[in-house]
Amino acid sequence: MHHLIFEGAELTGKSWLMSQVYDHLEPKYNQNHKILDGCHWFNCDVGVYGSDHGQKVIEHYCQIFQELEGRNLLVEKLHLSDLVYNRLLRKIEIDYYDLEKKLQDLNFKIILPIFPEDEALIKKRIADRIRLYPHYERILHQPGWYIMQQREFLKEIKKSLLPALVIEVGQLPDDNLTRKILDWIGEK
Repeated sequence: MHHLIFEGAELTGKSWLMSQVYDHLEPKYNQNHKILDGCHWFNCDVGVYGSDHGQKVIEHYCQIFQELEGRNLLVEKLHLSDLVYNRLLRKIEIDYYDLEKKLQDLNFKIILPIFPEDEALIKKRIADRIRLYPHYERILHQPGWYIMQQREFLKEIKKSLLPALVIEVGQLPDDNLTRKILDWIGEK
């Protein structure tokens, strides 16, 4: 079974990459054909990270992951996102070493998509995001902020106990990126 956490700065293409990996894993491992039980997708970024609730919520997610240990799990943002958001937004440092040990025991891996540090590309992705999700404008930042956020993720991935794949996402869609991820996790 595959346990993958897609971490990284906003606007890097995590959701798109996850959808492609999900589309590969779910039908391959589906056992029921009445429910989508071949892969479980957790979108964990629900306005909790970077708040007082982040650590407790993440601990509860970890309990869920332990319950579903024998299933394919895709997690969109988790502890590294909470760590980076707390650092950048509240100037608070969070220690997730113990949680990483639990995630390591569950054989989690991290996929870290990154974008080229190109302000024009980031502005285009911001425009796409606002077109799809107008409410995003309430938390919108300048392109430099997303670059700074990405650099923090790159620092943290080097400290992580979990195996990680850093993958540059230029233009989407790009099926070569999906293939790189599937090859990395041993999927044909």
